Amino acid sequence: MNKTKVAIIGPGNIGTDLMIKLMRNAQHLEMCAMVGIDPQSEGLNRASQFGFYTVDNGLQGLVSHACWQDIKIIFDATSAKAHYGHWDIIKDFPDKRIIDLTPAAIGPYLVPTVNFDESHNVRNVNMVTCGGQATIPMVAAVNQVAKVHYGEIVASISSKSAGPGTRANIDEFTQTTARAIESIGGAEKGKAIIILNPADPPVVMRDTIFTLSDEADRSAIIASVQSMVEDVQSYVPGYSLHQEVQFESIPEAQAVYIEGLGKRYGLKTTILLKVEGAGHYLPPYAGNLDIMTSAALATAEKFVQNLN
Repeated sequence: MNKTKVAIIGPGNIGTDLMIKLMRNAQHLEMCAMVGIDPQSEGLNRASQFGFYTVDNGLQGLVSHACWQDIKIIFDATSAKAHYGHWDIIKDFPDKRIIDLTPAAIGPYLVPTVNFDESHNVRNVNMVTCGGQATIPMVAAVNQVAKVHYGEIVASISSKSAGPGTRANIDEFTQTTARAIESIGGAEKGKAIIILNPADPPVVMRDTIFTLSDEADRSAIIASVQSMVEDVQSYVPGYSLHQEVQFESIPEAQAVYIEGLGKRYGLKTTILLKVEGAGHYLPPYAGNLDIMTSAALATAEKFVQNLN
């Protein structure tokens, strides 16, 4: 079977983990090239040792390389600022797609289990955030049963798994995730909070999802949530419910005020998750990074399957 050739821009921890996942797990994809800007990059050196093409003068260097014509999907694991320049180059090559793991969000947000069908023809898709990839499927699962008025998520990640890029983009994380809770998850209003947990030894990623929806059959919500968990587990095996789904009825007389919506009442649903990484390159506690690379890989696999 001929596999679709792919390249990764950004040989850091995320790009390297994605490379290892492509080598171990990809069914329809073939790692071809790693792109960076530092000749001394450890990630570039590792990619070279595995026998892949390496480029140390940026995407423009890959474009001038003989392998460029064979590459159909590019993963961008750099920064939002750099992604704008990368897209300016790639958009002129109609046979290529880019999967954006940065906060740039030039293209639409994509969570593989929730809205792939809406974005399968888009050439530039954005993987939202780690918190978004973990929690939006849960908001969507509730919304499949009862209209969600408000969705709030709290993502707790190990401080050791939050590098300089994550720390510099905390505001972007909360804003992007909140928008995606609304646009993909289906909530009328979304809110996101991130906590950097300094515990040592490091703890795995934990996520808490609160939704306020219309009253509905609670067993139907539980079934929808469990089904969605299984869907995400197909590409993130360490994704699981940490506790049973919890419910609380909020009567009209005790309606809560939600900024931008006014007073709302109905069914409060609480979902608690944990996300443990596969440990391919990043440590298992870095589930927040693992779910991003896993979601990006799953998206690329779906792109190829959709074309066949």
